Amino acid sequence: MNTEQLKHIIDKGENEQVEFKQTFNQQVIQTLVAFANCVGGRIVIGVSDKGIITGLDLSAESIQNWQNEIKSKTEPALFPDIDSLTVDSKTIVIISIPEYPVKPVALQGRFYLRKNNSNHLLSASEINDVYLKSIQTSWDSYPYPNAKYDDLNEQKIRLFIERVNQGGRFKLSGTPYECLQKLRLIKNNVPTNAAMLLFSKEELFYNVHIGRFKTQSHIIDDKMVRGNLFEAVENTITFIISHLKVAFEITGKTSQRTEIFEYPLPALRELVLNAIIHRDYTSPTDIQIRIFDKEINIFNPGKLFGNLTIEDLKTDNYQAQSRNKLITEAFYLTKDIEKYGSGYRRIREYIANYPTMYFHFEENSGGYLVKIGYTNQKTKDVTKDVTKDVTKDVTKESRYFMVLELLKNNSTITIDEIAQNLTVTRRTVLRIIDELKAHGKIKRIGGRKFGHWQVTPKQ
Repeated sequence: MNTEQLKHIIDKGENEQVEFKQTFNQQVIQTLVAFANCVGGRIVIGVSDKGIITGLDLSAESIQNWQNEIKSKTEPALFPDIDSLTVDSKTIVIISIPEYPVKPVALQGRFYLRKNNSNHLLSASEINDVYLKSIQTSWDSYPYPNAKYDDLNEQKIRLFIERVNQGGRFKLSGTPYECLQKLRLIKNNVPTNAAMLLFSKEELFYNVHIGRFKTQSHIIDDKMVRGNLFEAVENTITFIISHLKVAFEITGKTSQRTEIFEYPLPALRELVLNAIIHRDYTSPTDIQIRIFDKEINIFNPGKLFGNLTIEDLKTDNYQAQSRNKLITEAFYLTKDIEKYGSGYRRIREYIANYPTMYFHFEENSGGYLVKIGYTNQKTKDVTKDVTKDVTKDVTKESRYFMVLELLKNNSTITIDEIAQNLTVTRRTVLRIIDELKAHGKIKRIGGRKFGHWQVTPKQ
């Protein structure tokens, strides 16, 4: 590096890969570790944090002593490149370190990661994430302890295969066991963590805890959602929808009635999918969803994965990163999600028609918190101008919508399972089914035992 290049670096200031220090100290080694655990970087010593060149007094042994101290205090030992330059008659030292291939690196038993222009001390969960990412794998790809293929529900696997083949992103053929092998959901004859989360016969107690709140302490309704991840998504969405207001807009000469929910349902679905797919499954904490009068909060354990930041998510140009690679792949193949980090862009598009709605997200208490709701300004109430007769139909229309959603996402779902999801009687479900069939919304393919439902596409 020459003098002009160094001055250019100093002029640009500190960032994710550059830091200034006036002297060599323990903070320098901490920053080297943080750089090594990220994408690498360089420390310029002899420059103040404001970019003023102060220079250094170096002895003949200084640089060698620094090398030895860095080596002895880091594990695995770091061997950075150290160069010195003279700028404006002052001595400057540049210490450079590349990204370490197998991470994380520790400084005396503590692990750091570079985020923006500061060093972040890693928690135990984050240390695990950094390690798995560095070896190109993820927690969900490891064998589930003491599991065997018989612990999986083959009917759920067959439904998954059917959805994958209908989606067209991948073609699966062969037995259910062979299909899971192709997707690396079974390794060495043992189901992975992902396979058990997706298809286990037994509940694994990775819960989604949902509540309808009047205030922070006044709970109106409460539900614990369990089951495999595909079911968890649908049951969670169904519960949320059951607590949303619905208005109806009458349009056209035929007085066609259009449902208007107080929240854009596709946005809520994206948020629920994100929480379930990207949560940290090594954490004992549940996903927690709170529905208030004018806000919905969704919290999932596990901060943002990898180098992704809150600021990145506010843009439409960021690289998607996945904590649970196999789970993400499964939901991608069923076309529940896109794979390329476009979810938040779509959410912003969905809420564009709700001008007083806000969308906020942050890392919070060891996890990730999303808030979507209405400002305190005078809002466009989705129930405005809705007649009393229509308001009486809100619950009924919501149930119709939820039944359609359940049938879309599980064509073999039973009447009893629908009744359980909606918390209604079997007779109520049969009546809704009959009316949907009468209006051409759905039809039954095959018999009661081996048949399935088909939802008629909108014309």
